[in-house]
Amino acid sequence: MAMHPREPSRPKGAGQGRPAPNAARRPAAAPLRVSAEPAVEVERVARALARAGVSSRRDAEKLIEAGRVAINGQVLTSPAVNVGPGDIVTLDGAPIAEPEPVRVWRYHKPTGLLTTHKDPKGRPTVFETLPSEMGRVISVGRLDLNSEGILLLTNDGALARALELPSSGWIRRYRARAFGRITQEKLDGLKRGVTVEGVNYGPVEAVLEQGGSGSNIWINVAITEGKNREVRRVLAYLGLQVSRLIRTSYGPLTLVGLDPGMVDEVDSAELAEFRKTLK
Repeated sequence: MAMHPREPSRPKGAGQGRPAPNAARRPAAAPLRVSAEPAVEVERVARALARAGVSSRRDAEKLIEAGRVAINGQVLTSPAVNVGPGDIVTLDGAPIAEPEPVRVWRYHKPTGLLTTHKDPKGRPTVFETLPSEMGRVISVGRLDLNSEGILLLTNDGALARALELPSSGWIRRYRARAFGRITQEKLDGLKRGVTVEGVNYGPVEAVLEQGGSGSNIWINVAITEGKNREVRRVLAYLGLQVSRLIRTSYGPLTLVGLDPGMVDEVDSAELAEFRKTLK
């Protein structure tokens, strides 16, 4: 079921938002035994804390350095420690719950929101608008302030990183409205990849839509790397100025059925099938 967003609240200063370490103080009924996912045998304790929903990995490392985390009763002083099946992790003496099942949501990001948890300038962010019942989530990659379209959200950092890599095989598709004149022949040259200001971009598939008026044109773009502002920079390399950018799909997941600002959880069975397609 698709959920409607909360109205974003503008932070009063830097670093405001949902402070993850405070959420970590909530005691859980069952201790964390790091065996929730069969593929995980041992992992860094900070990642185990993050998977349990305590905080981000970075904030988990701060909790460890503050002496608040223990494994099997032994207080840690460094995050460079692995945990394995049977190990019991506690925070402030309270056992941490088992990691939640992996969850993924489709979110239709509107323009005007930053894809970040904290903005030093106090600008509105994606995460401020999400329904509170989703808990702490992270994004799979980003969309910049002026871009819109599908943004995947998950509660699992390892899955987020896997989906961001080109090796996942998941193609990102966009519609770009641009100002300028271009031929399909020139767009086809992007299939060989280009280097822009010292940054190498892999093959880009770009198809000119028919029916554009004057110098305002629409282009369908498909990429696999997703580097920072890749579509805008590659099209600018060809003399085109992008005025609107919509990501229409990320791998097999699309915007279908989502109005701007809406979020919808991917069915667990469907998610399991999608994960099988990862390379």
